Amino acid sequence: MGGRKDSADADRFLQTKRGIWYYFRKVPKAVRGLDPRSPLVRISLETRAIGDARPRRDAYEAADNQLWGAMLAGDDQVRARKIYEAAVRRAAAMGFDYLPAAAVAELPAEDILVRIDAASGATHTVLKAEAALGGVPSPMQRLTSVYDLYVDEIATSQLVTKSTQQRRKWINIKKRAVDRFVEVVGDIDINTIEREHALKFWRYWQVRIAPKLGRATHTASSGNREVGSLRTIYGEYFAHLGQMDRVNPFAGLSFAEKAKRKKLRPPFPTAWIRDQILRPGALGRLNEQARAIVLATIELGARPSETCNLTREQIRLDVPVPHLAFEERHDPDDPRELKSAASIRVVPLVGVALEVFRRFPDGFSRYREREEALSQLVNKYLRNNGLTPTPQHSLYGLRHSMEDRMKEAGITDDLRRILLGHRIDREEYGIGGSLEWRRSELLKVALPFDAAVLDGLPNPSRPSNSDP
Repeated sequence: MGGRKDSADADRFLQTKRGIWYYFRKVPKAVRGLDPRSPLVRISLETRAIGDARPRRDAYEAADNQLWGAMLAGDDQVRARKIYEAAVRRAAAMGFDYLPAAAVAELPAEDILVRIDAASGATHTVLKAEAALGGVPSPMQRLTSVYDLYVDEIATSQLVTKSTQQRRKWINIKKRAVDRFVEVVGDIDINTIEREHALKFWRYWQVRIAPKLGRATHTASSGNREVGSLRTIYGEYFAHLGQMDRVNPFAGLSFAEKAKRKKLRPPFPTAWIRDQILRPGALGRLNEQARAIVLATIELGARPSETCNLTREQIRLDVPVPHLAFEERHDPDDPRELKSAASIRVVPLVGVALEVFRRFPDGFSRYREREEALSQLVNKYLRNNGLTPTPQHSLYGLRHSMEDRMKEAGITDDLRRILLGHRIDREEYGIGGSLEWRRSELLKVALPFDAAVLDGLPNPSRPSNSDP
């Protein structure tokens, strides 16, 4: 069976001879003067089963792609990395984990003999010997270079579903951790990072989170975020090289986090929302979109970032039960993730929130991908205008207030979790109740409001169904 070069062909580069499958591939013209195997690569896959031959072919194919890329690379560091990756993949195709020569020498004698046997008695023994016996040195890769490779190549599948702002925040978190490690430990070769280096970084954070004298300057979550980022980068880099079992020096290093979120983001008392925030004119000096988002948040309990990024397709008014569909965007030109799978939900519109979206059926273009700017503006306005009971209260507290109001109204725990986008800690059945039922439950907590709070907002641009 001849192998075809179509990458979509499951049997590309495969041939059989006397029932044994072979990896059979032409060396590209651009490297025929550089690859001593030219013009053809022919390697026995040592199996008669096509199901076993294909993954072994994949490993050899990836190894040759790396090797030929190295031959064409102009940069010495890039070339060294590609040659090393090719050796790692070739070792995997032979059934081994790639180990440096010094580590191979420390293996039991029988394991060394197995590797020697695999590398001999066949064509192209130099490449096979380098892969089996660790003949290719690991290239020096400073942590900052690994970070660039991680963002540009290794983590691309994680970034493709994020919006521009989400990508920026994700990248900044990782870069901040790398920059701090370089500041504390140095921009050292990732191959030389050991437990002592990871502990030095952990201790840097320990004295800021739990100092023996004085007050803490940082929270446990800050330290965990940076240690965790380095743990991820280290692990995924070596997994990318095929070293899945490499011991991660950052493993198990973390700081205990205490539940302080409620103290930091206290809920607004219901009476305060009704008598102060919903007081006509109280929000009058906010721009119309910021004011609308605050009013909507009172009855939605949604995260401000979710409300800011709603699109016309998610705001569904011309239906029997007007509602919002909080969902991820899969448009490759305009993607956006939600915080978790539980955040994907449908929430009926009631009270002042329904009136807000009748006036903004296309969402809030001014704050799309700018939720941080929205929160800063609103929180400053609320503080400066006496609309917070304490200095600790913020816009996000309206979400916590919604939770309290639903509890006090007897709304079930499951429905509260669904409406707020929280995970249900048990096996789920059904769809969580009809929209009609969800709306009837939400109407129990909808706050009365004076229509004057909507003065200055756009007039409704299209008719919609009213609350029952």
